Amino acid sequence: MKNKNPYLIPFILLTSLFFLWGFAHSILDVLNKHFQEVLVISKTRSALVQTVVYGGYFLMALPAGLFIKRFGYRGGVVFGLLLYGIGALLFIPAGKIMSFNFFLFSLFVIGCGLTFLETAANPYVTELGDKDTASGRLNLAQSFNGLGWIIGPLVGGMLIFQADGSHGNIALPYTMIGFVVLAVAFIFMRIKLPVISYETNATQQVVSASLWKNKLFVFGVIAQFFYVGAQTGINSFFINYVTELNPGINSRNAAFILSFAGMGLFMTGRFLGSWLMNRYPAPKLLTIAAAGAFLCMLIVVAAIPNLSLAALITTYLFESIMFPTIFALSISGLGDQTKKGSSFLIMSIVGGAIAPVLMGWIGETNMSLGFFVPMVSFVIIFLFSRYFSKKSVVAVVS
Repeated sequence: MKNKNPYLIPFILLTSLFFLWGFAHSILDVLNKHFQEVLVISKTRSALVQTVVYGGYFLMALPAGLFIKRFGYRGGVVFGLLLYGIGALLFIPAGKIMSFNFFLFSLFVIGCGLTFLETAANPYVTELGDKDTASGRLNLAQSFNGLGWIIGPLVGGMLIFQADGSHGNIALPYTMIGFVVLAVAFIFMRIKLPVISYETNATQQVVSASLWKNKLFVFGVIAQFFYVGAQTGINSFFINYVTELNPGINSRNAAFILSFAGMGLFMTGRFLGSWLMNRYPAPKLLTIAAAGAFLCMLIVVAAIPNLSLAALITTYLFESIMFPTIFALSISGLGDQTKKGSSFLIMSIVGGAIAPVLMGWIGETNMSLGFFVPMVSFVIIFLFSRYFSKKSVVAVVS
C-alpha cells in the first residue's frame, strides 16, 4: 500500500533538526550572563558569544549553499550535524582551561554547523508539499524550534546557574547535546530523503538571471537581517533586563522566566501561527505581529516595573511567526534559485552578530535603552509585510 503522503516521514525527521538548533541558540542567552559573572567581562564583550555564532552564518551561508547544491539536502544536514556535534564537544577542553577565546572558537564551529542545517532544512520544508501552504508548514516545523528555545535556557539555568548562586560545569549541557546531535547525524546517514526537482522553463530562467532585481526578495533579506538581530538581542539581554528591572530576581530565576514564560509563548505562537496561516494571509499576520512587537518594545524601553516585564514576555508571542514567515515569503516564486536565495537569507542571520553588541554598548549602564535596537527592527519588518501585501495585490490584479 502506497504512503498517501510521501513527505510525512521526511518532514518529521527534518522537524527534529529545528529543535536541535533552537536549543543551540537559546542556551547562548544563559552563557551571555554566565560569562559576565564568571569571567568578569562587560555586556558588550559578552555579546561576542552571539557574534561568533551568527558570524558563522554569514561566512558559511554561501559555501553551505554550494555544498548542498553539490551533495543535496541530506548531505548538508549530515555535515551540519557533524560540525554542531564537534563544536559542542569542544566545550569539554574549553571548560577545563576557561578561556573565553576558546569558548568563542567552539561556538563558531557550532555556528558553522547550524548554517548548514538551516540552509538545508528551511527551504526543504517549504518544498515538501503544496506551495500555498509553505508558510504554514514552515511555521509548524519552527514550532519545534520553539520547543528547543524553551529547553535551552531551562537546562542552562539548572546546570550552569546553581540555586546557591554559584556556577556549575559549563561543559555538561554541551557534552549531552553533542552526543545527541552526533546520534541524529548517524540516523540521517542511513536514510534517504526525497529529491526536489524544478522545472526549467523560460520564466524560471528569468528568475535565475534576476535574483537581485527581485525587490521582494531583497527586502526579505533586509527584513530577515533585522528580525534575527531583534530576536537575538532580546534573548541575549533578557536576563540582564529582568535582574536590573527587578533586583529581587536572580539570574537563575530570570533564566527560568525566559524558558517557561518567554519561550513558552514563543512556541505557542509558532503552533498558533501555523494554524492561522491556513485561514488568513501570511503577510497580514506578519503585519499584526510586527505592530504588536513594536508596541511591546515601547513599553520595555519605558522600564515600568511589572508592566515592562509583561511586555517583554509578550514580545515572544508576536515575534514567533516572523522568521519562518519572512523566509517563506522571500523565497516564494524563486524556482530553481530557491537554494541560492536560501543561502542569502541565511547570510542575513548575521544581524544576530551585530545587534547584541550594539545593544550591549547602548545599554551598558541602563539595559532598557538597548531595546531601542529591536524596536527599530520591528518597524522594518512591518514595512516589509506591507510592501509584500501591496505587491501581491498588484500581481493578482495584473
